[in-house]
Amino acid sequence: MDIFQTFSLILFITAILSFFNSLYSTLPTSIGLMVTSLMMAVCILVLGQLGVTSSYIHMVEEALNIIQFDLVLMRGMLGVLLFAAALHVNFNDLLRHRWAIGLLATLGVVFTAFLVGTCMFFVSGILNLNLSFLDCLIFGALISPTDPIAVLSVLKAIGAPHDLEVKITGESLFNDGVGVVLFSILLGLSSHSMVLSVQNITWLFLKEAIGGVIFGSFIGYLAYQMLRRIDDYVTEILITLSVVFTGCVAAESFHLSAPIAAVSAGLFIGNHGRNFNMDDKQTKHLDLFWHLMDEIFNSVLFVLLGFELLVITFNMQYIFAGFVAVLIVLLSRFVGVASIIGALRFHRDYSFQSIKMLTWGGLKGGISIALALSLPETLHRELMLTMTFIVVIFSVLVQGTTIQYLFYRKRNNLS
Repeated sequence: MDIFQTFSLILFITAILSFFNSLYSTLPTSIGLMVTSLMMAVCILVLGQLGVTSSYIHMVEEALNIIQFDLVLMRGMLGVLLFAAALHVNFNDLLRHRWAIGLLATLGVVFTAFLVGTCMFFVSGILNLNLSFLDCLIFGALISPTDPIAVLSVLKAIGAPHDLEVKITGESLFNDGVGVVLFSILLGLSSHSMVLSVQNITWLFLKEAIGGVIFGSFIGYLAYQMLRRIDDYVTEILITLSVVFTGCVAAESFHLSAPIAAVSAGLFIGNHGRNFNMDDKQTKHLDLFWHLMDEIFNSVLFVLLGFELLVITFNMQYIFAGFVAVLIVLLSRFVGVASIIGALRFHRDYSFQSIKMLTWGGLKGGISIALALSLPETLHRELMLTMTFIVVIFSVLVQGTTIQYLFYRKRNNLS
């Protein structure tokens, strides 16, 4: 099976599952697609144990190996999805909640990663997992960022309050880039390719994160200057596509954060372009195209997430550690959010309900699994991947389907 056949198969499966989800499911599209792809994966595994579908399991595993989910997401799909999401975010809304968003996306990620890593280190000793403290910190770094793709798909479906949606969306757009930078730093320390010093770590963090913002804003500005001089929607779409793909490749070559660059470029074009010189026709064409790109890539991503079940090692010790990790990640997220929001109460009036919503709405997704798949075998890759997969599945299927009840309860309490 070559790469063209593989992507054709994935698109076919995604289309069929989307069809049945639209007909029979009331779940948000992304969650519905993950549920159905998980069910297909479970059926293949069960029938495989009976000797019926062993050839199909081999074919799907071969397809997943060809796709290389971690590379496809981190170096292709992620930039598209982040740019599409940022294109529709109002920059003034982000500025109004800049302290909460900025602290949650930076200190919140670092603090939560450290807390998850510390707790997992103690659990590792109890469960005889043989994880070092640095291994646990790496797991904390890859599981702490909230996934903007999972978050936005759920928020759009439930109609969350605007201020809450802005905080969750703003945090999720930026904290995945911060999480990837933190993960890269810790991975470099584990492989001894980086000298451990506060100066080195701080410089690398600032260069990738702040450099990503500056570079993304710069390419967004260049694209805006080109867009305002033409009135040809095909060329306009080609320009924005080049911003995403070429911009992310260039950011990586300069050792800057490609996800943060994509977000910054999307925010600049989406806000500056709408406010100055881009007419309604241009805006409509761009919005429609990137909405379609968002929906298509989102659907494919969640189908792939479900099928990643086929590459998970079914070790009961690993699975139990994964369910323990679910509790640790949730508690750490709560402590991190509560600490930051509590510290900001002198600036704005945030309620305890907001803390609960931010905690439960901090969904994990494909980014965490992609980072876990990129781990070398020497870092307990199978254990890390199993724990990550369980946390992500719980996050999307349980938190994603129940956050609406917290939202309705909050709205009723306020009314």
